[in-house]
Amino acid sequence: MICKNVQALTAYTPGEQPKDARIIKLNTNENPYAPSPKVAEALRTFDAARLRLYPDPVFMALRQRIAEIHGCTVEQVFVGNGSDEILALCTRAFVENDGSVGYFEPSYSLYPVLTDIRGVTRRPVALGPGFTWRTPADDAASLFFITNPNAPTSLMHDKASVSAFCRTFRGVVMIDEAYGDFADDTCMDLALAADNANTLVMRTLSKSFSLAGLRFGYVIGPSALIGALYKIKDSYNMDMLAQILGLTALNDLPHMQENVRRIRATRARLTTELRQRGWTVCDSQTNFLFARPPDGDAARLFEALKTEKIYVRYFPGPETGEYLRITIGTESQTDALLAALDG
Repeated sequence: MICKNVQALTAYTPGEQPKDARIIKLNTNENPYAPSPKVAEALRTFDAARLRLYPDPVFMALRQRIAEIHGCTVEQVFVGNGSDEILALCTRAFVENDGSVGYFEPSYSLYPVLTDIRGVTRRPVALGPGFTWRTPADDAASLFFITNPNAPTSLMHDKASVSAFCRTFRGVVMIDEAYGDFADDTCMDLALAADNANTLVMRTLSKSFSLAGLRFGYVIGPSALIGALYKIKDSYNMDMLAQILGLTALNDLPHMQENVRRIRATRARLTTELRQRGWTVCDSQTNFLFARPPDGDAARLFEALKTEKIYVRYFPGPETGEYLRITIGTESQTDALLAALDG
């Protein structure tokens, strides 16, 4: 009764969500600062009677604002119930049943899960030394996911290399910029280039806008690709509250930008502090660090920090097993982390 590929599926494992309020939670790349106060005000004044009505199925007000921000047309904008929904839709819209999905390793661990859900072929590409860019040896995949800056490694792939790959790849390239607001550069212009008919760039409000609990992602790209996503989306995939609160957040960019500034400053401080303690720390362009403790025993340290009520993320495996992924928290949370490490 259950599809064979679902029976065999190893599901995505999200980061732990502990209930103990005393825990310092540095494991799921959430923003430690509150979203715009205008979001809280919009939620407070929302008339619940409106919920008897369906939301705008094509979220036109949102698309107009996103198009204004990125200098494109509304036909080049799609909004999803979190960026994960958009990724799943891409595997349905751009991959035939005999097709395949490519992605880097290590990268976002949802990519192989979505590929297996579709029952198509995985085409993983190992990153180069030090988790650097490595151009795929072939372009046989129907769809290629690139997280940039990458997770969990925190590094930004060279834009020229990404651009060259997009222009020669025969399938669709999805550049996942979940952490783009924390980086020094963006590939958004690649999705808007007139001669790039195959490139999409995606953003989320989860990280930089402090709205992980809202589930709101959007993607920019050629109108033909965007139109394909509209054909297969759920009838009302963005609920009314998500549309209202998302638009409110997008209308207060200065608040987001100030939170990003604070996180980048703490990121620089924590990077320096860890390196002074003998850690190897990747040059982060995200709101987290990917860092190797001096003895390389990340598994032991992961468990030791849990006993101190500090949660970070550990990814077992030959490439990632000596590293911890540490979300950038507040200054006081950073103080607590360093104190625990010095313990």
